[in-house]
Amino acid sequence: MKIGIPKETAAGETRVAFIPALAGALLRDKHEILVESSAGLRAGISDEQYVAAGAQIIGSARELYAAADLVLKVHPPALAEAELMREGTAYIGFLAPFTSAPVLQVFVRRRITGYAMEFIPRITRAQGMDALSSQATVAGYKAVLIAAERIGKMFPLLMTAAGTVTPAIVLVLGAGVAGLQAIATAKRLGARVEAFDPRPAVREQVKSLGAMFVEMELPKDAETAGGYAKELSPEFIQKEMEAIGARLPKVDIVISTAQVFGKKAPLLVTGDMVGRMRPGAVFVDLAAEQGGNCELTRAGETVMYHGVAIIGAVNLPATVPADASALYARNCFNLFHHLYPKPEVQPDPADEIVQGACLTRGGEVVNETVRKFLSNVQGRP
Repeated sequence: MKIGIPKETAAGETRVAFIPALAGALLRDKHEILVESSAGLRAGISDEQYVAAGAQIIGSARELYAAADLVLKVHPPALAEAELMREGTAYIGFLAPFTSAPVLQVFVRRRITGYAMEFIPRITRAQGMDALSSQATVAGYKAVLIAAERIGKMFPLLMTAAGTVTPAIVLVLGAGVAGLQAIATAKRLGARVEAFDPRPAVREQVKSLGAMFVEMELPKDAETAGGYAKELSPEFIQKEMEAIGARLPKVDIVISTAQVFGKKAPLLVTGDMVGRMRPGAVFVDLAAEQGGNCELTRAGETVMYHGVAIIGAVNLPATVPADASALYARNCFNLFHHLYPKPEVQPDPADEIVQGACLTRGGEVVNETVRKFLSNVQGRP
């Protein structure tokens, strides 16, 4: 099989979907690796490194898509990129089907088998393929560094001859992968950390990292069977906002990570609540691209309100491209190896991982959730 790795074209995207260290295993199975020229440069990988690992360098995206049997990619393909893919080929990467319906329609028309990394089921044997978690780890880490650079004080408690410097107080909203990494990073920097999450199961995880869990009456069914947070009732959200609002005047930094898969991020902090924060405080909203957890968030922008900086963080993994690429590439490699354990073996449609990740196959949308969404989109006037 000819495996193609194109250069990412989306604005601000610096990651690459394949690293030279993974080439050996694919070459041993007689696969060919085609890399578009300079695809890895922004992640610190030269064409020469790919060649030394056994890959072939292809001069243009058009040539690469024309030759590849399967494409590995990070950012969802643009419509023009989807049109370049040969009929009957395969794709592994993020697909964002709820915002990229035209691309899915191209995949159907050109009979492209599309595997979406964000649809990998959260089960034990798929952990090594879970790109959402690997990239959320990077985002949670970087969010704290952004806040540390922006805040006008130091994180740790310092006792000096000139007096005592009190530690920064960080509140993390949402204790998923990104939130837990934010907690761990803030603690390593010496901050006092508090965290809130509506899922009772994460209380012990938060405490194990040395953070205080913000207590309130929690629902018993706050997450799906697949491990994703559920959309909660307006009544519970109101109680949640009250619990958060009581903490905001006392904190220096908020890292907000609450998201619901496939839906708009829950609104947890209003403008009025931000107004109660200390001047100079920082709010980093990791849910900015899904609408934001803060009413004032603007994706890709920093909004100032009553002296508080609200940072609409976008694609933070791309700001740490070397490690983010290495993690993501291993996720893709693990999925590829699961789909094609031997060159002569084809993916098993009945396999739970295949069923979860495969969105299009044989000229059809095979994922029920995406199929219903596309039917609704196509049925609108």
